[in-house]
Amino acid sequence: MIFRTLFFLLVFLPFLVVVIPLQALILALRLPFWQVLPRLFHRLGCLFLGLRINVIGQPSTGRPTLMVANHISWTDIVALGSVADVTFVAKREVGQWPFVGMMADLQRTIYADRTRRSETGRTAQAMGKHMASGNAVLLFAEGQSDIGTHVLPFRSALIGAAQHAMIEAGASDVVIQPVTIAYTKLQGLPVSRNERSLIAWIKSKSVRQNIVDILSGPVKDVTIAFGQPMPLNQGDNRKAVSKAAEIQVRAMLVALNRGGKLPDSAT
Repeated sequence: MIFRTLFFLLVFLPFLVVVIPLQALILALRLPFWQVLPRLFHRLGCLFLGLRINVIGQPSTGRPTLMVANHISWTDIVALGSVADVTFVAKREVGQWPFVGMMADLQRTIYADRTRRSETGRTAQAMGKHMASGNAVLLFAEGQSDIGTHVLPFRSALIGAAQHAMIEAGASDVVIQPVTIAYTKLQGLPVSRNERSLIAWIKSKSVRQNIVDILSGPVKDVTIAFGQPMPLNQGDNRKAVSKAAEIQVRAMLVALNRGGKLPDSAT
């Protein structure tokens, strides 16, 4: 904890003082290298949080890509952002949180209001426009976080809406890429089910306690597996596409949690 405090005061905080106004200027001028500083921010965030990242496979780049992933903790964003240039889809409340909302805006986060079906189209349009420019958008397709032992059913509504929005925005060569995030070790030892509370966002605990447990927890080994990109065509059935991605994410998570090799078809 002493190391993290010193790192925050001597490295992370000065970095934020310089980078926040600089990133705001880059976005205001619509400069093409806007993803450089967010990637550096997340890499420093991994050092601060004690996340050791292992990557399997490669993120799809240079073409419109919708990444769909499982979700365990808010540290997923830091881990994923350190290894891939992506724009995240987050619940609308995140944009209203002090400091967190500002940092999310600086990474061009797309907000989704899950309480209003009418907002699905607006969110999808924003996703489609961003991907049509050759960028990647990452959606936590379960719609909520879990403890990391299994994958909840993927919600297909937003995937389907984004699918059509991409085509309407002029995107071609569109792909959907399954992504699995797995927390495999704590302080070099395999994670037990009881230790998941030091990693996952536990709904029965307060926000403060969740943050304290994660910040004060041991070093975490995190594996991010980028699955095989699949073509995403306008006429594809959204439920079938979502299910295929869900199956691939689940297979990779089970293999990683067991310390085994990923299925050959996964990456």
